[in-house]
Amino acid sequence: METVKVSPKFQVVIPSKIRERLDIRPGQRVRVILYDNRIEMIPVRPVEEARGFLKGIDTTIEREPDRV
Repeated sequence: METVKVSPKFQVVIPSKIRERLDIRPGQRVRVILYDNRIEMIPVRPVEEARGFLKGIDTTIEREPDRV
């Protein structure tokens, strides 16, 4: 677990290990959410990055007649 300090302008620096692991780049947007009395930061990814991420998923499940 990393600890960061809040600046007088309420800014924080994301530690390098976390930036590298999540591939966060300068200028990239991050969504900030207040959740259960804590702050969560979620990197916003372009839609193009999601293309093909479900490749190979099994789509042969039985479906309800009104869902086909």
